[in-house]
Amino acid sequence: MSARDEILANIRRSLRVGGNETIRRQIATERLERAPKGLVPSRGQLPAEERLALFKLQAEAALATVTEVDSSADVPQSIATFLRDHNLPATLRMGSDLRLTAMPWNDTSLEIAHGPSQGSDLNAVSHAFGGVAETGTLVLVSGPENPSTLNFLPDNHIIIVSAKDVAGDYETVWNKVRFAFGKSGMPRTVNWITGPSRSGDIEQTMLLGAHGPRRLHIVVVRD
Repeated sequence: MSARDEILANIRRSLRVGGNETIRRQIATERLERAPKGLVPSRGQLPAEERLALFKLQAEAALATVTEVDSSADVPQSIATFLRDHNLPATLRMGSDLRLTAMPWNDTSLEIAHGPSQGSDLNAVSHAFGGVAETGTLVLVSGPENPSTLNFLPDNHIIIVSAKDVAGDYETVWNKVRFAFGKSGMPRTVNWITGPSRSGDIEQTMLLGAHGPRRLHIVVVRD
């Protein structure tokens, strides 16, 4: 018996229960399901277009750059233009996300690499699970589809998010994550990214790229 099992057994003995009573378990389950919701700020509770506008405003306030495209087919050319305009190499690393691999990358001159980053990549692209309008935050779930190393190691991180997946608040996105993956299938990590990495620890001087990418570019897909 582990220390945890011993502690729980002692609690059950003091309560004179065995831990497998059906009625007690049902009561506990119902209480959890009826738990009251926490306070949700009203700032993000907007119609779709206004919510998306707020997302862009907040993301840019956090020093990210934002571009909109009409469809996923427009993403590769948009990214190629972004890299060229910032005098960055035409290289890009991505995971195995089917939404990314289905895009027409061959229509560009970009050199595409796949899989997690080992720290030598300058540019990476990921597809966000969703976005949060109230803070301009992007939500990424870990896995081979979008490796977490791409969130931290490359200097320039490009994140694609569908306009329909931009919610007003954190709670809504958490509920979507739970619904999509279920209790037994949750991802190892859920990263919430707001702007490029930064730190003001040294003399309160803002330094970009302190703990991750120094540049964050967001591509919002309208379809």
